[in-house]
Amino acid sequence: MMAMLGVFISAALILGTANASSLGSVYTEGGMVQGKSHTVGLFRYMDVFKGIPFAAPPGRLAKPVPHQGWDGVLKANEYGPRCMQLNIVGKDVLGSEDCLYLNIWVPQGRTVSTNLPVMVFIYGGGFLMGGGQGANFLDNYLYDGTEMADRGNVIVVTFNYRVGALGFLSTGDAEAAGNYGLWDQHAAISWVHRNIKNFGGNPDNITIFGESAGGASVNFQILSPKNKGLIRRAISQSGVALCPWAVNRNPRQEAERIAKKVGCPTDSKMVSCLRMTDPKAVTLAGNVDFSTSAADPIVHKLGLSPVIDGDFLPSEPETLFGNAADIDYIAGVNDMDGHIFATLDVPSINNALVSTTAADVKALSISLSKDRGQDAGTATYQEYTANWGSNPSDKDIKKTVVDIETDYIFLVPTQATLYLHTDHAKSARTYSYLFSEPSRMPIFPLWMGADHADDLQYVFGKPFDTPLGYFPRHRDVARYMIAYWTNFAQTGDPNKGESSVPVAWPEFAGTGHKYIDINYNMNNNSVKQMLRTRLVYYWTSVFASYPTVQKS
Repeated sequence: MMAMLGVFISAALILGTANASSLGSVYTEGGMVQGKSHTVGLFRYMDVFKGIPFAAPPGRLAKPVPHQGWDGVLKANEYGPRCMQLNIVGKDVLGSEDCLYLNIWVPQGRTVSTNLPVMVFIYGGGFLMGGGQGANFLDNYLYDGTEMADRGNVIVVTFNYRVGALGFLSTGDAEAAGNYGLWDQHAAISWVHRNIKNFGGNPDNITIFGESAGGASVNFQILSPKNKGLIRRAISQSGVALCPWAVNRNPRQEAERIAKKVGCPTDSKMVSCLRMTDPKAVTLAGNVDFSTSAADPIVHKLGLSPVIDGDFLPSEPETLFGNAADIDYIAGVNDMDGHIFATLDVPSINNALVSTTAADVKALSISLSKDRGQDAGTATYQEYTANWGSNPSDKDIKKTVVDIETDYIFLVPTQATLYLHTDHAKSARTYSYLFSEPSRMPIFPLWMGADHADDLQYVFGKPFDTPLGYFPRHRDVARYMIAYWTNFAQTGDPNKGESSVPVAWPEFAGTGHKYIDINYNMNNNSVKQMLRTRLVYYWTSVFASYPTVQKS
């Protein structure tokens, strides 16, 4: 009996392989490409294409241009190199200037897929680092699109864009206008729109999604008039265009700092000199000073970011939401998104043996408020310590540090963005979320919630493809997020699509400005309203009413 069963299973596998649906070679505007196909389940397969060029090797401090194409069939089996960037410790350089490549995951069933929704991911990394494949551990890449594509029946696309000095250095004028990384993103989205039909995708149903700087990039892309007609929906995770680190309003200062470090003049010859200088030296010169403190926080040291260039971004982001009036939008944050930054600024928050003091909180409040002056900083301190009582615990003080950084850097700008999107919406729908599944890092305090980037492992289904590293509850979180995200890509409503969801997610517009709290234990109580309204009001109204300090 067992022998017969074994024969039956072997025959089924052979037949399944023989009948596997696959695209084979695909025609693109640059030429033919051929990926690889593999089985992901019973009569379920995945076509994977890696390293397809979507633009030519870019010129230094120049917009991307179309690729010249290739002869024969391009074997699209390996990720292209990351764009040149600092390594994780900021002391060396990795990657290449020739880096504008994308990757595609296409789910297949018994027949070849057609007209699938398309989800294009934009990675984060502070506009300084990152790649379309994500971090890698034992050849397991974070941004592998297999699980999302298979479980949600969507095409997943990831790509590289220029970062650091080569992607975001700007002189503030036409000499080097900046935003080269945003132009790369736009070029990738445009390529997908023009070519994805040949891979079985619907070019009129493209959803872009991203996290951190990628979430802000998503917001920039839907606000820019350059993408008119290309994007149907968008998801910003822990990053929007209104974040205090998302726009550099004094780019010339950063450009001159980099020029001096590599020995270039700071006059009219600066840009031509930078274009001829070793790109590794230019990249290294864009390093960030990580010697931070509560009085000198990291968020104020991120000098390489998008600029208001009068072209891709014609004006301040808050004035451009009319361009997103018909683009469905999800935006949200992790409940302790600011923890990673607070760890740099106030290291004691992770050390149970070292107290964090009220003086630390006051110094942080004043430094984050420096553009509005000492009185604003004092008001911020009073707002966040109002519920302390006369003898706050060390835990309360440490959580306050995380709350301040989370609200200032991520949560309040995201809420403001949701209000603006709703206010300008025509056909578009708006959804808000808070991700609160606690961090899996064992070295963090017991009170720790979801840190910055904790959501990514679930969106990309890591609890499924590396099951030994997770508990069953983590697979629940991944199942929920993939269902909401891919349903939204299919229909514009995270509740409607091919995947069932644990609780109905209401729209943000209307009474209460509702949102869902995403974690493993989701039920009707997961639908909440008025996310941190008192603090949102403080930052957007009270704090904003203080006059801007004139810099000498």
